[in-house]
Amino acid sequence: MDFDKSVQVVSLLCEGVGIRAASRLTGLDQHTILNIVESAGEHCARLLDSKVQNLKAEYVEVDELWSFIYCKQANAKEFTDQGDQYTYLATDSITKLIISHVVGKRTHENTYWFMRDLQSRVSDRFQLTSDGFDGYTGKGKTLGAVKQVFEDKIDYATEIKQYGHNAEGQRRYSAPPLTGIRRRRRIGNPVERMVTTSHAERCNLSVRLFNRRFTRLTLGYSKKLDNHRHAVALFIAHFNFCREHSAFKPEKMTPAMAAEITDHTWTVVELLCPITT
Repeated sequence: MDFDKSVQVVSLLCEGVGIRAASRLTGLDQHTILNIVESAGEHCARLLDSKVQNLKAEYVEVDELWSFIYCKQANAKEFTDQGDQYTYLATDSITKLIISHVVGKRTHENTYWFMRDLQSRVSDRFQLTSDGFDGYTGKGKTLGAVKQVFEDKIDYATEIKQYGHNAEGQRRYSAPPLTGIRRRRRIGNPVERMVTTSHAERCNLSVRLFNRRFTRLTLGYSKKLDNHRHAVALFIAHFNFCREHSAFKPEKMTPAMAAEITDHTWTVVELLCPITT
């Protein structure tokens, strides 16, 4: 495959273009586009494992982003990769860097491995905020993943947002009104003003905006879980290293620059080049 064509395809996909549209714009077959997604996604996963390590993060937020594979959960066969799938994301509130991700069912096991991956990438004590999912917090006598993995070595709090009834009529697809917020200290002494998941939720919006597979009410959803994982890794690497974040205007920095992983904005060519240490 021509490297320039691969760069063109990746650039399109990371701006929210779907597989079929990328095929029309580039003149490449859809299967060729998917092959590029696979190779680029595997490369980006290795890149993230290599570069996003030994971080010094003060405030980390985690959240899970819903999507589905092949069909909705009600039509999915049992014990398959079809139906509901969640993308766990850990975001540095200050640098906006996506530190860690896991794609899979929203289970206690996947939450545990998500926390293990986050632990392996951050070197110092930090403050963590999550929602109230009991995979993080635990329930009854069952320890949550945060306590299992970090014990008392971080500061941890939860933020649970309460919403009113879904709106009808013209507001059918709008978010229901926010009626309250409950925050709770779980481990250590978290800074109360930084107990929030708003930055993680804003990151979720970027995923839906720039990755066609997450766009609701369309046919852009993933048909295979492996392709979905490749697309997520590709998006995260591009977001961290290539996309200048609006939070850093007028400096024009990417999250990786803010986290001092690199000193410049990467091009897509650099993103796809062999990994250097």
